[in-house]
Amino acid sequence: MSNLSKIGKLIHLYRDEIELVEGIDAPEFIISSTAKFLDETGGRNWVPVIVKEVGEDKYEVIGNSFIYVVAEAAGLEKVWCIIADEREDTEKISKILSGEKIPKINLSTATRDEIKSALQYLIEKPDSQLKGVKLPVATNRIDESPRQYWKDFKPITKLGCGITTAKVNALKEVFYLIPQPTPKPEKVNLSTATEDDIKAALKYLIEKPNSKLKQVELAKATECIAEAPRQNWKSLQPITKLKCGIGKTKINLLKEIFYLNP
Repeated sequence: MSNLSKIGKLIHLYRDEIELVEGIDAPEFIISSTAKFLDETGGRNWVPVIVKEVGEDKYEVIGNSFIYVVAEAAGLEKVWCIIADEREDTEKISKILSGEKIPKINLSTATRDEIKSALQYLIEKPDSQLKGVKLPVATNRIDESPRQYWKDFKPITKLGCGITTAKVNALKEVFYLIPQPTPKPEKVNLSTATEDDIKAALKYLIEKPNSKLKQVELAKATECIAEAPRQNWKSLQPITKLKCGIGKTKINLLKEIFYLNP
């Protein structure tokens, strides 16, 4: 049978052809008592192990690992298995569906209801690090924050929602971050721009993918430019003398957002 024709098939495999790479977190009593009951009821695992083929007559468990461990404890010679393809997503969903992994959601784009249910799960876990966090408060403040642009979870510690620096890493169990692109602001007249306008424009330029301004300190550059006598400038060249990290080789990059109309 070819590799492709095996995909999705229920196959009775010899246990010595199967390898369990990752162990499971289950009490020995549960494993041994289940193995005994399996043996007493005919020794057939009616719930199959999910495996992928890694070589000729060689397979690796990617889902329902508990069932494989029980079959091993029961001394079964052969185990019923479903053959899955080798894609990383297939292994991930197999582990999630079999309860071996917890699904994560992108906090950058999560809905309010998704944030609430994920936080509720974390707060209600036994020995939770988030005990005492008020679910409605944390949900509202995270949902209303500019999380679509966050690169890490640190801004959450400044929201006053009970999730401190000591607790924030607990969120990584259910959340991840893939920041969304910062929207390009309207062009800004640097001659009359407010400090907030300058900061927003510089932030966009600094945080752009592959930006050549990444090493520029936003706060310092904003302050230097805002306090300069820019209303009289006829070009952007004076910025190179402000010692704000924007030298002659980078000054033309500002023209994407800034213009001068003295």
